[in-house]
Amino acid sequence: MQTPDIYAAIDQWVDQHFDQQTTFLKALVAVPTDTPPGNNTPHALRTAALLADMGFQARHFEVPEDEVRAAGLESITNLIVRHDFQDGGPTIALNAHGDVVPPGEGWTHDPYGGEIVDGKMYGRATAVSKCDFSTFTFALRALRSLVKHHQVAMKGAVELHFTYDEEFGGEVGPGYLLKHAHTRPDLMIAAGFSYQVVTAHNGCLQMEVTVHGNMAHAAIPESGIDAMQGAVHLLNALYATNAVNQTITSQVEGINHPYLNVGWIQGGTNTNVVPGKVVFKLDRRMIPEEDPTQVEAELRRVMDEAVASFNVGRNDAGIRIDVKRILLARAMQPLPGNQALVQALQQHGEAVFGEPIPALGTPLYTDVRLYVERGIPGVIYGAGPRTVLESHAKRADERIDLEDLRRATKVVARTLLDLLRA
Repeated sequence: MQTPDIYAAIDQWVDQHFDQQTTFLKALVAVPTDTPPGNNTPHALRTAALLADMGFQARHFEVPEDEVRAAGLESITNLIVRHDFQDGGPTIALNAHGDVVPPGEGWTHDPYGGEIVDGKMYGRATAVSKCDFSTFTFALRALRSLVKHHQVAMKGAVELHFTYDEEFGGEVGPGYLLKHAHTRPDLMIAAGFSYQVVTAHNGCLQMEVTVHGNMAHAAIPESGIDAMQGAVHLLNALYATNAVNQTITSQVEGINHPYLNVGWIQGGTNTNVVPGKVVFKLDRRMIPEEDPTQVEAELRRVMDEAVASFNVGRNDAGIRIDVKRILLARAMQPLPGNQALVQALQQHGEAVFGEPIPALGTPLYTDVRLYVERGIPGVIYGAGPRTVLESHAKRADERIDLEDLRRATKVVARTLLDLLRA
């Protein structure tokens, strides 16, 4: 077959099987993978069963319970499906994560229902990233059909990596598979969240800060040390760093400046008790140009100085803090070997979507960094709208436009064909 005819055959196969693809995605959305609590093995087992119905045998990699608990989750079974073509070509991994943040409030559709309205499927993880379980699976199925029915020769292999620790950092997701040498691909594509090609992303430092005071009756507050007031003092000092952060500009297109956010806080025992302990968790996004060691040292310095200033002039011992790093996700930087991926995705993205597809950075952080840190060139691309905001990812009424899902599947299949064709 001539090359244009092969692309047409791919597109036709995806169109003919798209109802199956949406049914597959709906079945994946129906099994909750809210993290926390992070009980993800049931979803992996359901995914493996659905893949088996399509002729794919998934290898199961159950992470030991002590490692899962240490990561803050309940259960993880990662999956690898490998399909070999002829010898002599590269191995390309396609990674998507099944764990997701809980639905939260404000939904007008069942977050596990996979309801389709006006061409969009609603549900948690429809856009990030159970959608790409389906994108990657059906792209591989399309290639398998080319070999069987059109005698198209391909060299190398495709691996589907379906993992379950992106929300908490990835170390017991793809990090576990890579650390234990269960896989070593030559190239990789990770689940996307827009139809841009992403070649770089921010790093992320997350820390848990415990503020210790001394609990007392609210009627005699002077007999205690108010940990909540101490925490407010620390929070003001931390948030003040954002004024400096906004003056730092990344040179990577699509990434602007660093930012600090406090996303969780807990403390006190009752309204009539002076709080003796407050715990909060902060998230500091780092642009690719920043050194994570220096960022962490600076945050610790800011907090130490805030504690010292709060305690000045007090007649009591004052507050003290414990600071624990809970995540360090390094920024993703492009590796030279990713150009073949970028060019193919842009070429086919433009052909299928009818518009130029940019390659740029994103302020998010992802599992791709774990591959890139090991020297495996990778990019982020998958089913999604023009921007992350349009998908409502991590918000109420998350959705995927089914035409974007269809088109992304064609683009991924065409790209794999280019890179593997004998």
